[in-house]
Amino acid sequence: MIDEIPQVTYWEDAWLRFKANRLAFSTLWVLIAIALFAGFIPLTSPYTYSEIHLELKNMPPNVHHWFGTDELGRDLFIRVWWGARISLFIGIVAASIDVVFGVLWGSIAAYTGGKIDEVMMRFCDILHSMPHLLFVILLTVIRGCGIGTILIAMTVTGWINMARITRGQMLQLQQNDYIASARVIGCHPMRILFRHLLPNAIGPIIAMLTLTIPTAIFTEAFLSFLGLGIQAPAASWGVMVNDGLPAMRYYPWRLFFPASMITITMLSFNILGNGLRDALDPRLRR
Repeated sequence: MIDEIPQVTYWEDAWLRFKANRLAFSTLWVLIAIALFAGFIPLTSPYTYSEIHLELKNMPPNVHHWFGTDELGRDLFIRVWWGARISLFIGIVAASIDVVFGVLWGSIAAYTGGKIDEVMMRFCDILHSMPHLLFVILLTVIRGCGIGTILIAMTVTGWINMARITRGQMLQLQQNDYIASARVIGCHPMRILFRHLLPNAIGPIIAMLTLTIPTAIFTEAFLSFLGLGIQAPAASWGVMVNDGLPAMRYYPWRLFFPASMITITMLSFNILGNGLRDALDPRLRR
């Protein structure tokens, strides 16, 4: 008697292939650890991110201050993990907004086609041509610095790449026979879009989401480094890098720890995104 081959669903197969990618699977646990540390360490520490102790300024890493202190005697260990809260929050929120708006825009453009598709995509081209830094400076002048300004600056044009990817996926999926069959039997366009097209394009969308988060984190750090983002005394990785750069020669730990966290987080998200992209690719399914 021939044993039956067990049926594996698309998501089960993707999960198995993702687990087989040890590097990508390891980065998932690294990011979970960073999120947990950012959530709980500031709650359990006797120090705060803004507490000043001038008598402890510029202390190297030691038993009491694991990452040392800055020029105002603030504990860098707490400031780094408080900065992780801000960076992860901005990265996840900005990427989520980009996904929601970009997926809807790209889906509608691909499904309607014709002149509507042309107008919608040319509008994307116009937005994409806007100088990003100039736009941020104008927003800063109008709204002032802060998380809200950063999120607006990143999401005004950040959704365009997601819209283009979604549109490309939708155009490919519309060539399949089951979409033509759904149209023939009179399915409502919204049902075809949300029940047939979007679920089959969710793999590349999830992979793109994980690749968008590190871009948003780096953008926040870059803007804060320039003084256009998070403002002191709030702790942000970009602010800490800006504070530590002039002291790099004499107090290198002030630059090393926040820069290392930016590097580790961005690298982990990029490896995770590449692993998810490979795992969710139906062409690689067993």
